[in-house]
Amino acid sequence: MADLLDQANIGWKYYSTNPSSSFTAPNTSQTLCEPDVNHMNCTSSEWASSVDVIRAGILRDLGTNGSPCQLRGVSWVIPIEANSDHSGGSGGPDWVGGIVNALGTSPCKNPDGSSYWSTTAVVVTWDDWGGFYDHVPPPILPFPEGAYQLGFRVPLLFVSAYTPAGYIDNLNYDFGSILRFIENNFGLGEGALGFADSRATTNFSTFYNLSNSPRPFVKIPTVRTARDFLNENTPLTDPDDD
Repeated sequence: MADLLDQANIGWKYYSTNPSSSFTAPNTSQTLCEPDVNHMNCTSSEWASSVDVIRAGILRDLGTNGSPCQLRGVSWVIPIEANSDHSGGSGGPDWVGGIVNALGTSPCKNPDGSSYWSTTAVVVTWDDWGGFYDHVPPPILPFPEGAYQLGFRVPLLFVSAYTPAGYIDNLNYDFGSILRFIENNFGLGEGALGFADSRATTNFSTFYNLSNSPRPFVKIPTVRTARDFLNENTPLTDPDDD
């Protein structure tokens, strides 16, 4: 996906916990990382410019507390353990709420004068189902899709100024749907990667209607604020250690 975005001159950034984290996905790409001779550190200029391991970097790039406005076209945001919903963390709801609130109240403007809130969609999801009971069994996909089967459901939230309040969609989505959404949004060609994006059949298009006027932002009640996350000193540990 990073290559597709680069080819289309769409800026992207990956916010992670630390440079060597297994959750820092760009590390797994030879061309993005360009590892040193000991395969301990990434050395490419693109990694240096597009991977952010500064605490709460996404909040800074949203212009929080007067920081420079630097939100790019596509962003991936990985929380630290304390701000995840994993068993070792409890700050997940406030962390997500803090990011959405920072987006919705950001003073930043795009080159055309539009706000970050009116031009950004936030997709919130989890990496697994958590081991909790689910009364809906996963559908069994026929051949040839059957080589890749769906697992138990995980939650997903789609937040945007063009999504009706309380909207629920009962279509089947998978992680490839996120890729198709990005591809559709930037005209990259849905399924262009030939992997999860080509297997998926949905792209979140039912979640928004750009012909409508953007809804005004309504702040999410949270206990902790963006300022708290910028100033916290909890360890920068991975959100999952399984």
